[in-house]
Amino acid sequence: MLPFPDKLTYLAGVSPKERVSLILGDPEGKQLTWSMHPQALYWLFKEIDTPDAMQLLGLANPRQCVFILDMELWRGWTFSEDKAMEYFGYILKGSEEHFLELLPHLDFNLLTLFLGREIFVAGGIGDLNTDEERLIEWDHTFDDVFLIKFKKPENAEVIGRFIDLVCRYDNPLYTALMESVSSDIDVEGEEECYRLKSGRLADLGFPPLDEAREIYSRINPATFTPSHTKVLLQTDVSNNLPDIMLTDKTLLERAILQVDSELFRMELNYLINTALVADEAHLADTPYMLAVVERVYGYLNIALEYLSKGDEAKGVEILRGEYLKNLFRLGFSIVLGLKHRADKLNDSSYATGEVLSGLKSPRPRYYRGLDDDGIDGYREFHEMQDFRNVSDFLTTLEDGTDELN
Repeated sequence: MLPFPDKLTYLAGVSPKERVSLILGDPEGKQLTWSMHPQALYWLFKEIDTPDAMQLLGLANPRQCVFILDMELWRGWTFSEDKAMEYFGYILKGSEEHFLELLPHLDFNLLTLFLGREIFVAGGIGDLNTDEERLIEWDHTFDDVFLIKFKKPENAEVIGRFIDLVCRYDNPLYTALMESVSSDIDVEGEEECYRLKSGRLADLGFPPLDEAREIYSRINPATFTPSHTKVLLQTDVSNNLPDIMLTDKTLLERAILQVDSELFRMELNYLINTALVADEAHLADTPYMLAVVERVYGYLNIALEYLSKGDEAKGVEILRGEYLKNLFRLGFSIVLGLKHRADKLNDSSYATGEVLSGLKSPRPRYYRGLDDDGIDGYREFHEMQDFRNVSDFLTTLEDGTDELN
C-alpha cells in the first residue's frame, strides 16, 4: 500500500471519476477526503455528478459539508428544500458518527428552516394541545412530548432518521428545534440563514449574489481608460478551480504567463467565483460551470486585445495595472453592443436565426456556424476576431433591412 503522501500525489494525476473510485475504495478514504480543500471537493462533485461522488459526503469533514450545503441549498435568495432533502439524505447514508461530527457545525436557523418545511409540530413541555391539534392524526413522537406530522410522506424516512439522531444524541438541541419549528417563523429564519451563508461563502471568495451581478454592469468601451494603480492584498482564500490549460494561443494566456503570481491567481480565482455566483452556475451541471469559466477568459482576452491593439507588452502592462473585474466588464460591454444590434433584427432563415438567437440571450453567445469549420451550435466569445465576424455579419443584415425600408 502506498504511503499517504504518495496517494495524494497519485490522485492528483488521475481523472475525476477514477479519483472518486480510488478514494471510496481506499481504507484511508476518509483521510484522503479530509485532505481536500472544500472547493476542490465541491468541484469533484460537479465534475462527476454521480451517486458515487455523492458518497463522498458521507466521508467529508464538517467544513467541507457546510461549504457544499451553502453552495447547493439556495436558488438566489431562496432556500431549496428539495436540494436540502437530497443532500441531507446523502449525509445520513454515512455513519452516525459522521452525522454527529457535522451536527454542531450546522446553523440552528438552517435546521429549523429545513425541518419547518417538512414537519408540523405540536406539544411541548407543559403545553396543552389546542382543539385543532387534537383533531390531527399525528405520525410520530420521538419522546412522548412533541407530536410530529410529516408534510411530505415520501420524505418521512430521511426526516425521521434525522430527528431520531438529534433526539437521541443532543436532546437539548432537539427540544429547541421542535419548539422553534412549532413557532413557525419561516420567513425570518430564511433571511437569517441567507445572511449567515453569504458571510461564510464570502470568507472563501464567493461574494453575495447582488454583489456578484455587478460584474455584468455595462461600461462605455469608447471612454474606458485602463488604470495603472492596482493593489492586491493577500488573503486566506485558496485557489481551487478546474485546471485551465494555458495554450499560449491568446494574448491573455501569453500575458498571464508573464504576470503569473499567487496574488494574480487569487484575483482571477475571485473573478471566476464571482461569475459562477452571478450566473448561479454552481447549481448547474459541469459543462455550464466550465462555460462560465470559458466566458471569463474570453471577456478578459477581448478586453486586452481591444485596449492593447494586440501589443503583448501593452497587454502585460494592462494586466498588471487594471483590476480583472473591470477588464471583464469591458469585455462583456463590447460583446453586449452586438446584442443591442441583434435585438433590432429578425430573420427567418435557419443560420441567420441561430446567429441572432445566440446574441439575444442574456449572456450573448457566438454561433459556431461562423467559424471556419461551420459546426452548428454555440460557444463563448474568445477574441476580438469573433466580435468582428459577428459585427460584419450584422452590418450585412442591417444594410439589407435599410434597403427594404
